Amino acid sequence: MNGLTLAYIGDAYYELYIRRYLIDKKITNVNQLHKTAIKYTQGDSQSKIVMSFIETNELNEDELSLYKRGRNASGPGRKNTNAQTYHQATGFESLIGGLYLENLNRCDELIIKAIKLIESGDLNGKNS
Repeated sequence: MNGLTLAYIGDAYYELYIRRYLIDKKITNVNQLHKTAIKYTQGDSQSKIVMSFIETNELNEDELSLYKRGRNASGPGRKNTNAQTYHQATGFESLIGGLYLENLNRCDELIIKAIKLIESGDLNGKNS
């Protein structure tokens, strides 16, 4: 499967996982759910998460390959984010998509680590 298809699947699974996580935290107001979910799912956060995973050697070679497939396949980006952040976020989504299909336990493990990074504030101020 190409990197963008993996990213498409990864984006959907990650978004669903985050929504379920927030509902399990007893957030029931839809507007609050949306605003809170954005902190986890925006491209800037995904870029910082995956760069943290890479810097801390969290990913094995196969996982790094999944990331690179999405990163390298992504197009010119979006108006509201720079190209590097967009490519890294697409790579993150590709990683999640590939793991969703190949190793759901590892996929969920990385999403839990991503959530912890966001909630700890360890991603604040990191460059993409």
